[in-house]
Amino acid sequence: MNLVLLEEGDLQPDGTARLSGRRARHALEVLRVAPGDRIAVGLLGGSLGEGEVLSTSPAELCIRPSLTRAPPDPSPVSLLLALPRPKILRKVLAAVASMGVKDVVLLGTYRVEKSYFGSPSLRAESMAEALKLGLEQGRDTRLPRVSVRRFFKPFVEDELDSAFPSAARRLLAHPAAPGPLEGLPAPRGRAVLAIGPEGGFTSYEARELEWRGFAPFSLGPRPLRVDAAVAYAVGQVELWLRWGARPPPPER
Repeated sequence: MNLVLLEEGDLQPDGTARLSGRRARHALEVLRVAPGDRIAVGLLGGSLGEGEVLSTSPAELCIRPSLTRAPPDPSPVSLLLALPRPKILRKVLAAVASMGVKDVVLLGTYRVEKSYFGSPSLRAESMAEALKLGLEQGRDTRLPRVSVRRFFKPFVEDELDSAFPSAARRLLAHPAAPGPLEGLPAPRGRAVLAIGPEGGFTSYEARELEWRGFAPFSLGPRPLRVDAAVAYAVGQVELWLRWGARPPPPER
């Protein structure tokens, strides 16, 4: 935990915050805080700062937060992701939140098991818990927006454009792509990245995405699990976008 993430319900009228449960245990048992110590804190949906530890007990931590800084800028990458296996989903959500990704659509595809949509891991409270863990890791306070769409065809035909209105570039991480990301011209602005399930999108799904402007690129010759592919691909796309945003060299 790199950040103690506060919520409105933790704040007291006297300006202090009282924590119990997992966050208090971590501060007491792992960080080993004591009265007078200062720890990194942030308010969910709000600012970052420091919290002075006022008192501790075996079950509770009392701090006085001072929130003076804005959270880091969001990632320029949005994510269209085939719904992973339930055990992997929690890891993926925490990872994307830690990287600053703010728009995620979890999508049903041909190779996504229908049973995944009945998993408790898709409940709002379960996803929020995983996302908050990611915010704590990445020292951020703004939760990603996560939508779940069960059917591929209706989504790409009716909702795709409205789901990612600000994306200047559409990208498709696909094993059958002819070349790596650096072979594509890098634009300025934002991008939406589509990543399929383990085994990839079907040929039909890939064609539908390409027809709607998703440029395919390869992540390399090694098959990756979804949790590894997401982190690897988002990092590549962020670097690619920064490269495209560089000012042109001066004329000689």
